[in-house]
Amino acid sequence: MYQLDIVLKRGNNLAIRDRGGTSDPYVKFKIAGKEVFRSKIIHKNLNPVWDERVCLIVDNLQEPLYFKVFDYDFGLQDDFMGSAYLYLDSLELQRPLDVRLDLQDPHCPGQDLGSLELAVTLFPRSTEDREALRQAQQQQSLQLSDLHRKSQLWRGIVSIRLIEGRNLIPMDQNGLSDPYVKFKLGPQKYKSKTIPKTLNPQWRQQFDLHLYDEEGGILEISVWDKDIGRRDDFIGQCQLDLSKLSREKTHELELELEEDKGTLVLLVTLTATVTVSISDLSVNLLDDPDERQQIIKRYSPLRSFLNLKDVGVVQVKILRAEELMAADVTGKSDPFCIAELCNERLQTHTVYKTLNPEWNKVFTFNVKDIHSVLEISVYDEDRDRSADFLGKVAIPLLNIRNSEQKAYVLKNKELTRPTKGVIFLEADVIFNAVKASLRTFVPPEQKYIEEESKVSKQMLQQNFNRVKRCVLFLINVGSYINSCFQWESPRRSLCAFLIFVVVVWNFEIYMVPLSLLLLLSWNYFRLASGKESHEGSMEAMEDLLEDVDEEYDKDDKDSERKGFLDKFYAVQDVILTVQNALDEVACFGERVKNTFNWSVPFLSWLAITVLCAGATLIYFIPLRYIVLVWGINKFTKKLRNPYNIENNELLDFLSRVPSDIQLIQYKELKPETSLSPSKKRKNNPG
Repeated sequence: MYQLDIVLKRGNNLAIRDRGGTSDPYVKFKIAGKEVFRSKIIHKNLNPVWDERVCLIVDNLQEPLYFKVFDYDFGLQDDFMGSAYLYLDSLELQRPLDVRLDLQDPHCPGQDLGSLELAVTLFPRSTEDREALRQAQQQQSLQLSDLHRKSQLWRGIVSIRLIEGRNLIPMDQNGLSDPYVKFKLGPQKYKSKTIPKTLNPQWRQQFDLHLYDEEGGILEISVWDKDIGRRDDFIGQCQLDLSKLSREKTHELELELEEDKGTLVLLVTLTATVTVSISDLSVNLLDDPDERQQIIKRYSPLRSFLNLKDVGVVQVKILRAEELMAADVTGKSDPFCIAELCNERLQTHTVYKTLNPEWNKVFTFNVKDIHSVLEISVYDEDRDRSADFLGKVAIPLLNIRNSEQKAYVLKNKELTRPTKGVIFLEADVIFNAVKASLRTFVPPEQKYIEEESKVSKQMLQQNFNRVKRCVLFLINVGSYINSCFQWESPRRSLCAFLIFVVVVWNFEIYMVPLSLLLLLSWNYFRLASGKESHEGSMEAMEDLLEDVDEEYDKDDKDSERKGFLDKFYAVQDVILTVQNALDEVACFGERVKNTFNWSVPFLSWLAITVLCAGATLIYFIPLRYIVLVWGINKFTKKLRNPYNIENNELLDFLSRVPSDIQLIQYKELKPETSLSPSKKRKNNPG
């Protein structure tokens, strides 16, 4: 047995992995496939200086020490930057040695990926030294686990309201720009919307970033000009040192871009909050009756108007998985789990060489929106590449039944079809219903990192068919009404005529919300009596998606030969705009339908409450008074709060209602029949 002392000094000319021409490198040390050390992350540096010391126990000098360098990406899989081996049997005992290791990519042997500089010393150990060193290594292993844990936990929130820009420099030939802003705080990134043709843009956007550093950190801000068909132009940049801002106070800031390229107006608030946490099953707050009562008391109705952003807490136990997909040539996998709740992201440890891993980890998240979706993804850790995707499940918080252990069939990345494997989870959600209801009428939190939309023939046709279904529904309703005028059915036309006369003669404005209440109640009783269910509409949508998939599969090779995307490259942005517009129109229609179909009972009951209040208000208060109050509020809002962010409460409410696609994604599959016979035939045509 030997002791190996290593000093990780620095890296030289490492590979570029970020768009800004830099990387965020860190190094993993592995022996016999097991990770024994992980360095700190050096942000935005191709020549990082670590100067970190580690002491390792080595049983076999024939087993080389494996170094892997990665670029850290928040919310994404880290990019591989190169690897190298240190052959221990070539080292002389008790002789310090400076080592330079050239990094390589096994898949691209000739590529220059830079190098690592180390200082290594190998010592033989006595029996007493071995025991002491073993204890030291166990302590180091615990510290490594704690380091992984701390790197995922955040200690506060930075609420940022991007208000406006002033006097930005022109970048286009028309003397204007199409500006947008990028924010970066450590590993987190956020991109604002684009305001076309202006030098004084009004963004009025609000978002939150997490504070991982208790002192604050540096917020990097850059302004860009959007260009279609070529690289965006850089306008200017600035930085904000958050450590200089006081907590629990809103700061109105006017930040000058470097070299007098304009000004940005921001409102920034630093808020302390309860951190998210990772623990083992033995350390479980909600299993302790006293702790559980304290949390329930914290979200009791009596505290409904204290800290409106703190809606609740969710705790998920990631227990184990069974029969996962084999990702390695050995027929095994090295699986780990990632749990995500909006912008909060936590990761389990890796269990090596198994298809039936047990993690037994407990993750706790703060809930800011009860309509958020908990996503659990399973990956296979790979030696030289990004992790391989094994499966995923998405669980709306409102669908969670407390303290119920369930087996979830894993799905593909799009959450539309099953993959191999089952994951066992147990979750608890405790929240305040009043806070959750109030938060429904404000804009939802946007994800920092979302996959950019791409032109897709399949997606374009799918969105077109969804819009077509909504339009056909309106056409059918119009045809039904027209048939009443044509007296195709005398009884139906006579009833419609009498209803028309009675309603028009007795019509009052408060009857509008009452009619919507009637529709909600009618659908509720139909669902309760079993005459109608969501399964029919969901199966119809699944059939529609499968038809699109089949047609796309048939034409896939032809489209590749014809170069479908190449033909449309020049108008790619136009097609993408049409594709996204169709998606928005379809989602709007489906969300309205699903509100009245009781797809999410919490939202339907909330709609009933609001409609009842609205009908009562209109009945007792003349309409002109209500319109007058509304108009005065609209006209004076800018005077009362110049930096107010406008929002539409109705659209914010509808954004929480899932579309038909999302209902399919959130649908739980039964472990016994994970594949229907039709899908089995499709997957196995022979």
